[in-house]
Amino acid sequence: VLVTGHDIIFFWVARMIMMTLRFTGEIPFRKVYVTGMVRDAEGNKMSKVKGNGIDPLDLLDGIGLEDLVAKKTSNLTQPHLAARIEKNTRREFPDGIPSYGADALRFTCCALASTGRDVRFDFKQIEGYRNFCNKLWNASRFVMMNCEAADLSQIGTPSIVDRWILSRTRSMLEDSERAIETYRFDLYANHIYEFTWGEYCDWYLELTKPLLWDDDADPAMAAGTRRTLLMVLEILLRAAHPIIPFITDKIWRDVAPLNSLTGSTIMTQPFPLAHEIAADKEADDAIEWLKGVIVGVRNIRGEAGIKPKQTIDLLLQGGGERDRALAATTDQLLKRLAKVENIRWLHAEEVAPVNALALVGDLKVMVPLAGLIDLDAEKARLQKEIDRRQAEVSRVTGKLGNAKFVANAPPEVVASEREKAQAAQDALRALHTQLLSLNNL
Repeated sequence: VLVTGHDIIFFWVARMIMMTLRFTGEIPFRKVYVTGMVRDAEGNKMSKVKGNGIDPLDLLDGIGLEDLVAKKTSNLTQPHLAARIEKNTRREFPDGIPSYGADALRFTCCALASTGRDVRFDFKQIEGYRNFCNKLWNASRFVMMNCEAADLSQIGTPSIVDRWILSRTRSMLEDSERAIETYRFDLYANHIYEFTWGEYCDWYLELTKPLLWDDDADPAMAAGTRRTLLMVLEILLRAAHPIIPFITDKIWRDVAPLNSLTGSTIMTQPFPLAHEIAADKEADDAIEWLKGVIVGVRNIRGEAGIKPKQTIDLLLQGGGERDRALAATTDQLLKRLAKVENIRWLHAEEVAPVNALALVGDLKVMVPLAGLIDLDAEKARLQKEIDRRQAEVSRVTGKLGNAKFVANAPPEVVASEREKAQAAQDALRALHTQLLSLNNL
């Protein structure tokens, strides 16, 4: 494989092919990976003459303003541009360039590496990926804190949360393998990022706390959770190692012994394979349902001004047998993560007290408002949601009203759109009822 930029395909690549064929009769390479050109934040090609180039070592180690100015204005081919370059440098980097480290720079370059697309280098991006590296480091400290001193000889019983994160790990690996095979290194980096930040750190680590820290936690389940914490972290480190080799190797050396793994470095370990982990649709469905309810409750808190630490009661109504089963399975987790004191199911005909409403499919998730919120703010929130749902109904009904779409689209697509329209209309009716109850107070 040859890696090159599109700007020199003719000048170098074509000549290399022709010369090799001419003198050896062989093709020098079968694949050419074409990178984009790295440009500055304004889209200009980096060059010594313009003084807008960035030395990668300055991003790794950092550099002070005066040293940066001296570096950019020395050995210029057009010395008369020195004053302008100095002025632009002082404006753009008033405090010099901080140290971002090699991993953050590598992750940035990988995440922006869409095939053949020029890259606009923005310091906000490398700063964001440095934060990602910090997030991974802090997550590893959490795992070590909860596992280092524990008895890891017990296999334990994996909870539904553990089963879910393993299933999501499989999906992440499947996506990563596909991205690598197709040379979509930008997608590969984004799959690692989204799994690490959005699923492992933001959700899984939070969901494990009740299983590890509660006084009435099941010891067997806590043991299963510790093993899963270590297993998934070790797999994640191997999956991310090609992009961020230094931090993953450092963490892996601490984690490997707890996973009973030998070896002095992660570099000698195989890349993890998705088929080695089982998919688990039951766990996926349960935790996705739980996340939907928690997000709904958090949205109500944020928009209604209910303090995050204030405990609330929760009313559930509607939905189906599946919702009741999932609610029973995830009851304690829901109470812990959403700061819920009591959960009560209402009969279909039962009139709920004045409440703030969130919809999770057909399920009504309600927070009684007595003594909790500003009613005007809640009315505004409901109206905003009504407007959003109304726009959705208009969009779908407009599509279904198009005879050409209904005639030409596959039957399953038309049926799916009709289901969306019905669900949106049902949600709209529930929201109107909720707003009317508040207006009648």
